[in-house]
Order: sequence, then structure tokens, then C-alpha cells
Amino acid sequence: MNCNGKLIDLSTPKVMGILNITPDSFFDGGKNEGDQAIIDKVQKMLFEGATFIDIGAYSSKPNAEYVSETEEIKRILPVIEMLVKVFPEILISIDTFRSEVARVSIEAGASIINDIASGNLDAKMMETVAKYNIPYIMMHMKGNPQTMQNFTDYEGIIKEMLFYFSEKVNEARSFGINDLIVDPGFGFAKTLEQNFEVMNKLELFQMLDLPLLSGISRKSMIYKTLGNSPQDALNGTTFLNTVSLMKGAKILRVHDVKEAVECVMLFEKLNK
Repeated sequence: MNCNGKLIDLSTPKVMGILNITPDSFFDGGKNEGDQAIIDKVQKMLFEGATFIDIGAYSSKPNAEYVSETEEIKRILPVIEMLVKVFPEILISIDTFRSEVARVSIEAGASIINDIASGNLDAKMMETVAKYNIPYIMMHMKGNPQTMQNFTDYEGIIKEMLFYFSEKVNEARSFGINDLIVDPGFGFAKTLEQNFEVMNKLELFQMLDLPLLSGISRKSMIYKTLGNSPQDALNGTTFLNTVSLMKGAKILRVHDVKEAVECVMLFEKLNK
């Protein structure tokens, strides 16, 4: 995968650390306020082994509060500029479904666009990604963060998801996007049971012949099943990260980098 001229070898799975700069994220909302807090958080994740830092300025949890494009840019742009200055080699992923946010972020130094809507919420997104020739993460979702949990009816969820991705891959290729990553979208337009069905059959997504990202960190499929909270869901996250690796995931998107990197190290040791 080519990130701003730097080739990333995904034959060994990589870890993507989450940096939420939103006040309402389900786990760490409001924790990363102030320049020094952000720098400290990113420095810790990079030290622990994160290959990518994924920055989000719009919470995509179910029923998330609407954030304007202007506000999203206002939140995210100074953070990108600061991090590129402090960490010149950093590989920044931007969690956005808006092409204008993507554009200004890339021009400020971002290396990847992580789109929960795969272009469905902004017709110019794929064109923008192709113009800058950077990797594009396409996630499965129906509706938007405010409505997605109203769209959980599937005749066969895996079959429908694979068809969705096959169409999105063809669309992305038609724009000339070279590096594509697919994300099943755990927690997005899926019931608790459907999330586990997708996890149980995750290896089937390898037929797309694209790198697979698994983002299950501290999500409700874990803490609702265990009867605890996002704050208590690290052990469950580690278990499902391991399952994800065994089923072919090449990127783990996580809040807790150290534990995910350890999963990768042990997984690699088992498969030598």
C-alpha cells in the first residue's frame, strides 16, 4: 500500500490507532482536548507500534449528533497540521465521508481516507481520493450515522455485503483508485447478532482479494454481550482482534495500540 510515497507491506498485519477529536465519541469523547494532550496521545500510540493514526472529527456512533462540514474542518485541520509538524513521518488516516474534508486533510498531509459511507454520502469522494492517489478505506453501512440502525433487514447479510463491496470496488477502480481496503463496518446498520455473524464468516471477505480492516475496538457487540461498558471492553476487544487476524484481517483499528500490537506479534509467531 502506497502512503505518500511510503510503501506499507501488509503481509504482516498493521495496527491503526484511533484519535477522536470529538466531544461525543462513545469511548473517548472529550478526552483528547488541547494540543499537548493530542501530541501525548499520538506519541504514545506511535511508540507502542501504531503504523497509522486515524483521526475523526465527526462521531459516527448510532444517533450521533450532526456536525457541519465547516465545523468538521475547523476541528480536524489544525490537528493534522500540528501532527505533521511534530511527527514528520506520521501516516495519518482521516475518518470522514465528506470530499471537502478529505481534500483539505490530504493537502495538509493526510495519507489515507477512511470513509464509513464508501462514497454514498458524497458523490465527489472517490473522485477526490483518485485525484490525490492515496489509499481508500471503504466501509459497509446503510443510511447514515443518524439512521443506520433502522436499516438492519437483510435477506442474507454476508451475500449482500459482498455484493455491496464488489460494486464499490468496481466504482473505485473506474475512478482510478489503486489502493483499496475494505471494512465490514461492525456496529453500522447491523444488529448484535448480525455483527457476530459477520465476525464468524469474516474469512469470506478474502474473496474480494483486498486488504481487510477490522474495527471492533470496545464496541457494543462486545460490552453488551458481556454486560459491561466500553471502559471494561478491552479484554473482549483483544479476543475479537485475535479472531479477526485468524480470519484474514490485515489492519486492526483500535483505541488500545499496545494490546493490538501484541496480538499481531503472537499471531505472527504462530504462523511462522
